Amino acid sequence: MKNQQIMENDKKGAVLTLIGIAVMILMTLTKVVPSSTIAGYSVFVGIVFFFITEAVNKTRGSKSGLRFNTIIEDIKKPGVILWMLLPGATIVTLVAGNMIFGGEFIAHVMGRASSILSFDKIALLIGQVIIAAFGEEIAYRGFFFGKSSKLFPVWVCAVVSSAVFAAGHITTGNTWIVAYDIASVFIDSLIFSVIYHKSGNCVISTFSHIFGNTISIIVMLVFF
Repeated sequence: MKNQQIMENDKKGAVLTLIGIAVMILMTLTKVVPSSTIAGYSVFVGIVFFFITEAVNKTRGSKSGLRFNTIIEDIKKPGVILWMLLPGATIVTLVAGNMIFGGEFIAHVMGRASSILSFDKIALLIGQVIIAAFGEEIAYRGFFFGKSSKLFPVWVCAVVSSAVFAAGHITTGNTWIVAYDIASVFIDSLIFSVIYHKSGNCVISTFSHIFGNTISIIVMLVFF
């Protein structure tokens, strides 16, 4: 009886996962109009579906994709720290982008980020960076990637979730600059997916996400 209930919960969780992902993808497709802001709300959809699926599946303890009590243990898992540090290489992306496109690339990135970040208020900026990264990690790694990887091959889920995540960052501008920017976001997303896969905890991928974003902001504000 208990096993049957678990199977039914798993089926419900799978259906909810597919529905949530479909909604997130449809919302992101509105980016065919780059100025559209609807895609940004896909994060809230992912967060809601993450907690709904966790509740339906009665996910608890070490099996949850969001946990704070195992942070130290999860960071110590093989390869996690190394992957967490990789987003720091965003410095290379920014420098290369500046060399290729000049100041237009940095202006593009800051313009894209300014829609959710207040660069003129440091205290507010810090809070926004943390909240934005945490929300995106719950939605795209904890839910989109994490839940879908229980239904499909991990690499497929990593690529698809990262493609959707990157597409949600599309803004108007020079075609080549936009393509370069989105490619860098896609690669970062793949890294966060690997971190989540290795640690099983989107709190850990959030740390890396915050690290990468912080490095980018510091470099842009100080050097460009």
